[in-house]
Amino acid sequence: MTFRLRAANTGDLEHLYEMAKLTGGGFTNLPADRAALARKLERAAAAFGRDDDTIGDDQFVLILEDSETGEVRGTCQLMSMVGQQWPFYSYRLNTLTQHSQELDRTVRAELLSLVTDLEGSSEVGGLFLHPAARAGGLGLLLARSRYLFVAMHRKRFADRILAELRGVIDDRGGSPFWDGVAGRFFGMGFQEADYFNAINGNQFIADLMPKHPVYVAMLNSEARKVIGVPHPTGRAAMRMLEDEGFAAEGYVDIFDGGPTMTARTDQVRSVREAVAAKLESTDVEAGEKALIATGHLDTFRCAYGLRELREDGTVAIDANCAKVLGVGEGDEVWSVAR
Repeated sequence: MTFRLRAANTGDLEHLYEMAKLTGGGFTNLPADRAALARKLERAAAAFGRDDDTIGDDQFVLILEDSETGEVRGTCQLMSMVGQQWPFYSYRLNTLTQHSQELDRTVRAELLSLVTDLEGSSEVGGLFLHPAARAGGLGLLLARSRYLFVAMHRKRFADRILAELRGVIDDRGGSPFWDGVAGRFFGMGFQEADYFNAINGNQFIADLMPKHPVYVAMLNSEARKVIGVPHPTGRAAMRMLEDEGFAAEGYVDIFDGGPTMTARTDQVRSVREAVAAKLESTDVEAGEKALIATGHLDTFRCAYGLRELREDGTVAIDANCAKVLGVGEGDEVWSVAR
């Protein structure tokens, strides 16, 4: 395989724009707006170029490309600390239990409460794979390369990490959750609100959203049944997150009701099991399948390969992976079992 992940640069604007037009809405981190995407790439360039090896308000953008043809087929993002430019809102689903002695009856009601509990967390998001490339494990490469990037730049990320999954979108491009909850207060449809959020941030939520908890039982059935449910195309992504150690803990997106998955950063499997080693040789033919990465910040690259971990602490990989990553004997590489 000749595909690899690399750091995005300002020359990737058209690649991102063409992919953004294919998302079908609900991808806040990948709006189909050239100006917004250009700002995102400028912010990523600043993050990749920052010398101070500490956590900051950074956004990193990675690109999936064919190393031989230069063809771009996917993208993903990492945010080092959410809630810095504007509040990071979520709904928290919880239960209120009340008891009446006179009636000898206990009533349990589910509530949606507007919270900023997850502020300060790191986030993985913005993952999109071109429809023509949704085979051969490229989605897994996109997703897990982010965790190798975190492991390789650990001081730049928080101790908790989250991932927001897109919620259910109907055939009209609308959101049953938005229509049943926030849409009643904003006077705008889901697509308009989602686009405005992607371009301008969600401060308007703080300005207009009711601060009192919403009783789930008072919502219509269409809104109730999609709370915490991922979009059908996101179910595989949810399973991958669960395999990495993420869990749904009652947080849902304020726009479409999709689940927000969280984990302790150091307990994410691909972070915890990542191994750094000096490259001893590039002649492996039948080693362990792995994700292999190298570089620092804007020189980061990650690809599939074969590895052999040696007893002396070095590693050997296959020749094709070495070519795709542009590494040779003596270079440092990071790897995690596929």
